[in-house]
Formats: sequence, C-alpha cells, structure tokens
Amino acid sequence: MFNLILFGPPGAGKGTQAIKIAEKFGWKHVSTGDILRAEVSLGTPLGLKVRAVMEAGHLVSDELLIEIMESVFVNNSTVKGFVLDGFPRTLKQAQELDQMLEKHGETVSLVLALEVNEDELVKRLLKRAQDQGRKDDTEEVIKNRLVQYHHHTKPLIDYYKNKNLYTEIFGEGTIDQIFGQLCSVIKP
Repeated sequence: MFNLILFGPPGAGKGTQAIKIAEKFGWKHVSTGDILRAEVSLGTPLGLKVRAVMEAGHLVSDELLIEIMESVFVNNSTVKGFVLDGFPRTLKQAQELDQMLEKHGETVSLVLALEVNEDELVKRLLKRAQDQGRKDDTEEVIKNRLVQYHHHTKPLIDYYKNKNLYTEIFGEGTIDQIFGQLCSVIKP
C-alpha cells in the first residue's frame, strides 16, 4: 500500500492536488476535515465524540484524530493507497500515525510539500475569501495562519527529512503543471 502525505500551507492547493493524485493512482483521498464532518453528520459513535468536542469549542485531540485515521485505514483495507491531505499537523500526530500504520504492517511511503511564495498565498487566500464571502479572512488573519502553519510544520519537515521521505514541490503555476511535478516524484 502506498501512503502519501501532502503538505502545504493554506492556499497552496493541496486539496485540489490531493484529489487529482487519488484519482490518477486509484487511491483514497483522506481529508480529516471532511471525515470529521461526515462522522458528525452520520451520527456515528465517533461522530458523537467529535460533535461533543466541537460544541465545547475545543480542537479535536491527537488521540481522537488517530482513532479516526485508524478507522479509515481499517475500513478501506482493500485500497491500493492513501493520500493524506492536511494530516498530520503536529510532530505528535506524525509519530502516532507511524505507530498506527506499523500496527497494521504499513509505513508512510512519501511526503510531498507544496511550496508557494507567501505573497502568492496571501493573494490566493484573499481571492478565495472574497469568492466565498468570508469577511473574517483579512490579510492580517491570513498572515497569522501562515506563521502558525510554518511554526507547527517545521518539526514535521525535519522529522520526515530525517526519514528520507520528504520532497518539496514548487506549488506555483497552473494546476496541471503542479500536478505533473507531483506525479513525477510519486513512484508507487
């Protein structure tokens, strides 16, 4: 099984690219945000836990996220691979993901990071905010999100570099150009 992690700051296009990669290789696209929303809407036991946490105004814990990821892996054991979109987000999540995968005889195969100039990210996110009518996404808020992303992702980058799994991809250009670059380094 090929397990790909796709990193990228907000606005880098990782969701778009993750979906395209999953379609091309016949893998399952896994977005933790999508999973959380689906579990809540289905009213599953996991969804009820997630709803309680979210209604209390808290972030979903690392332990609960790993439980969700394990559920996805177990319930999709026949797929040829996974594209993890936006997960893990912390070093602890990465270590727990490795432990969970190892328990099932799997490992992370490759980590790709979309690198995009900050000015371009701000421009993309402001446009997205305007298109979606999100008035809370100001330039200041966006820049703070980018600072937070880089702060939390740096230890992850080092973690995966030390495992020789990490590759950066220039995330500017057309969707198809970026997709071509990503596919050129994915060797299932």
